[in-house]
Amino acid sequence: MESRYLRVKGARVHNLKNIDVDIPKNSFTVITGLSGSGKSSLALDTIYAEGQRRYLESLSNYARQFLGELKRPDVENIEGLSPAIAIEQKSVSHNPRSTVGTVTEIHDYFRVLYARIGIPHCPECGRTVERQSLDEIIDQVFKGFRVDSRLSVIAPIAREKKGEFRRELEKLRKKGYVRAEVDGEIYDLEEELKLDKNKRHTIGLIVDRLKLSAENLSRLADSVELSLHEGDGFVEILDVDSNERRIFSEHFACPVCGISLPEINPKIFSFNNPYGACPSCNGLGFTREFTEELVVDEEKSILDGAVKPASSSRESFTMRAMLKVVQVFNEDPRKPFRDLKPETRHAILHGTDFNISFTHESENMSYKIKRPFEGILNNLRRRYIETQSNDIREWFEQNYMIQQTCMKCAGKRLRPEALGVTLRGKNISEISDMTIQKLLLFFRALEPTENELKVVAELLNEIMKRLVF
Repeated sequence: MESRYLRVKGARVHNLKNIDVDIPKNSFTVITGLSGSGKSSLALDTIYAEGQRRYLESLSNYARQFLGELKRPDVENIEGLSPAIAIEQKSVSHNPRSTVGTVTEIHDYFRVLYARIGIPHCPECGRTVERQSLDEIIDQVFKGFRVDSRLSVIAPIAREKKGEFRRELEKLRKKGYVRAEVDGEIYDLEEELKLDKNKRHTIGLIVDRLKLSAENLSRLADSVELSLHEGDGFVEILDVDSNERRIFSEHFACPVCGISLPEINPKIFSFNNPYGACPSCNGLGFTREFTEELVVDEEKSILDGAVKPASSSRESFTMRAMLKVVQVFNEDPRKPFRDLKPETRHAILHGTDFNISFTHESENMSYKIKRPFEGILNNLRRRYIETQSNDIREWFEQNYMIQQTCMKCAGKRLRPEALGVTLRGKNISEISDMTIQKLLLFFRALEPTENELKVVAELLNEIMKRLVF
């Protein structure tokens, strides 16, 4: 009866010390351990080497003369051994941005898929963002409004922005336009309009008023095209009777917030590319921050070196500045840091919004300082950013900084515009976090439209091949 185990007895290759091991067949076995513990010696230099040697011995003498002779590994006995294949032996990159998805390259297929059929959303308000041609906009107007409706074609000029807009309105008047909608009211551009510059205003240029009909198709198209030009790619259609409004755009831009999205291509979904990486954490998903707990020794006083990165010498620039801050708040610099008033602690760590004055003396000169105190944490952040030395940066990280999830992307590693692109309600980060089983369910339930299949059919096949491998 065939053994269910591959049995190794007395393995002594390299640093293996007479190892005995039983490995179950027809299963996936992982050998783990510290560096130098003998993982490769057992798997490759013992089991694989002996499997290769026995396979070569089974060949004819004629075949073996071309292949040479393999040395038997230093092992007492191996039972249940089949011909062995070693696919590849290599170390995976230690790039902190690498994931299982990027290393296996399935993430590349996800990026192309999202670039082709993903639906963009505004990163600010979450509304769907569409880019439409002039013909598509006209088609949507006929589908979205009742025939014979009285419509106003409006070019958005400002949306919830502060200002008087005197020059903008005058410029439009000189172009020959007659009316504008300002904060919901219609005004003649010949009138003198005074807007409060400290209040937010919404302004739309009324390009045309017409009845929606087939006879007015050409006129509607001309008016929409003109509105797109004056409205920087946006046009608003207002049903005068029902007050229903719809905004269209020829760009990937939010019609409400006015935020423009970049071109949707595979690069925007890569946290390894500056184009797609979160600008706050550079695609790592975490940031390093200086923390009070590591910078300050609460039990010590300012004079005794409570602020660890600062020199405890009373003659140093930072010490003189801190002592002046303590003096301003009428505190005793000999007090333990934990006993200082909250406002004093805050000023020392985060700086002041008022000037402090003191005299700083060096070996060759003496000069007076009068300026706000930068604050210890702000000073450390600035030095960390400005330094060109990797050693200094590493010293900061090891002694005074903690690693925390990036607050901008919540650890998702991508810029907001990329995370706003979804496929059946999921962004690329969400599907990348799924298990293989959940991914299979997701893609089997995807059901792309006929038009979508034309551009992603082969792509979906490649993804499914890798998921079911």
